[in-house]
Amino acid sequence: MKNSVSSIQVIDRAMALVGLLSRAPGPVSLTRLAEQSGLHTASAHRILGALMAHGLVEKTGAGEYDLGVRWLEVGNRLRARLNIRQVAMPCMQQLAELTGETVNLIVRRGDEAVYVERVSGGRAMIQVVQVVGAHAPLHVTAVGKIFLAEDSASGVLGYAERTGLPAYTCNTLTTLGAGTRRRRQAGRRSVDLGARRPPQAGLGRGIAGRGTADRRRAGLPGHRLK
Repeated sequence: MKNSVSSIQVIDRAMALVGLLSRAPGPVSLTRLAEQSGLHTASAHRILGALMAHGLVEKTGAGEYDLGVRWLEVGNRLRARLNIRQVAMPCMQQLAELTGETVNLIVRRGDEAVYVERVSGGRAMIQVVQVVGAHAPLHVTAVGKIFLAEDSASGVLGYAERTGLPAYTCNTLTTLGAGTRRRRQAGRRSVDLGARRPPQAGLGRGIAGRGTADRRRAGLPGHRLK
């Protein structure tokens, strides 16, 4: 196991396996999970067994592993606590009706933008589907760039050093100089021109909160930008 994020190794290993299952398009074999997590097969098997006992992982008839339904319970309880969703929903629905585009509500979690709610528009020519709970690096989304715009210079530098600003497309910001200039120009609005998935684009708008922990953002696809 390479980069431990806590002092409790078994939890790091368990969450690494959960992360692999959450990103996989379907059930995954034990061998593949062990290889991708860097664990011995026996260790991976033992940890998966413990997760199964708590309903967090399930085993298919073919002997492969997938996320368990317990995560639905956990996710629904967490979503119910995010009161910002209830407050934002009427505005998101109105915006979706006016533009015909999908509107996403996004929060910052560390170095990522996390989608916590979405409303689908009815006239979108290109459907940009972001599942609630999905996440993306800050520097490749319009809303993520607003989070960086409100961060301090040292905060942006720290983000760049931690992530390395990897490129996803030719439009991705990969240098701190360019990112800093655009960060200063962005203010509370931002445009993303296919930095993650060309030819998709997006618009981001900041929502004022009571403090750093309360900051939320709304975004919508911008593929009809002129």
